[in-house]
Amino acid sequence: MIKWEGVMPAVTTKFTSDDKLDLVMFEKNIKAQIEAGVNGIILGGTLGEASTLTPDEKEVLIKTTLSIVDGKIPVIINIAEQSTKDAIAVAKHAEATGANGLMLLPPMRYKATDFETVTYFKAIANSTSLPIMIYNNPIDYKIEVTLDMFEEMMVCKNIEAIKESTRDITNIIRLKNRFGDRYKIFTGVDTLGLESTVIGADGWVAGLVCAYPAETVAVYKLAKAGKMKEALEIYRWFMPLLELDISAQLVQNIKLAEVATGIGTENVRAPRLPLQGAERERVLNIINTAMKNRPTLPEYKNL
Repeated sequence: MIKWEGVMPAVTTKFTSDDKLDLVMFEKNIKAQIEAGVNGIILGGTLGEASTLTPDEKEVLIKTTLSIVDGKIPVIINIAEQSTKDAIAVAKHAEATGANGLMLLPPMRYKATDFETVTYFKAIANSTSLPIMIYNNPIDYKIEVTLDMFEEMMVCKNIEAIKESTRDITNIIRLKNRFGDRYKIFTGVDTLGLESTVIGADGWVAGLVCAYPAETVAVYKLAKAGKMKEALEIYRWFMPLLELDISAQLVQNIKLAEVATGIGTENVRAPRLPLQGAERERVLNIINTAMKNRPTLPEYKNL
């Protein structure tokens, strides 16, 4: 049972300088997320560099995260596999390991038809009792999950939520008009976080939250409480940072921001490399300017 609401970070994976898992820094970050008031942890997404992790590393991360959160909030595992068989195996293993839910991407590296995509999602859903969020991101993954496809998936009761990343914010309203509360809707685009919340999104799968957990949760909670002036003040400050999420180098960008706030390192796994030259200076300038003007947050946790 997952209460699909609030801010759920797609967390980064921390590495040491010699390319091992950095579980000390990972724990520090997860604890900062919990302290800020996030509603769940999503492991193994693009931001988590999942495609570069070994099965053993993924298992260590799941078990470590479950141990750190200690039942306070759900731990959700992202599935982005090449085949239906592999995706089902990951789902079964995640459930056996104690994960609380799954987030599913369409088939990777093959532009499946609508029918193939729905069949893929249904097969995974029918293989597990875990609650599921469907990640709809046609910009990056070239497959759009349409409203008609979501209609077909209603037969799978454990498909409960949608990460909406089409960048067309009005899609949230279309989904709500068609399905009511059958699906809980999360925005997956940081630069639409406040707007999405205002027009009815149930939650926010966020990226810059990895470095700025309190600010992200504050924007969401203030907006939900109708305190728009306070929410907008933080959001305006936040926007140059949030734009670092909509980039091919989002992992490097967000890890640099985590360094600035003391809850991460910039170590990435090859083929990714730390930012270089003018682009590095540009991103650091955005981060340093934000840190100099970091807002004092109002009391938001009990809104």
